[in-house]
Amino acid sequence: MPKMKSRSAARKRFSLTANGHVKRKKAFKSHILNKKDRKRKRNLRKSTLVYDGVEKKVALMIQV
Repeated sequence: MPKMKSRSAARKRFSLTANGHVKRKKAFKSHILNKKDRKRKRNLRKSTLVYDGVEKKVALMIQV
């Protein structure tokens, strides 16, 4: 049987935590930044966890 391939795009965007949760970066941090205040941009730098409802699907995409 052939090897299972991971989705390359998902592999680049998501990673696993030590507890097995899926970690992601926050959106809205790439352009049009001058209207967003410092506090908002600073909070967008932090990573967060993927929503529970789609965590299993994302984990399958990155072949955990």
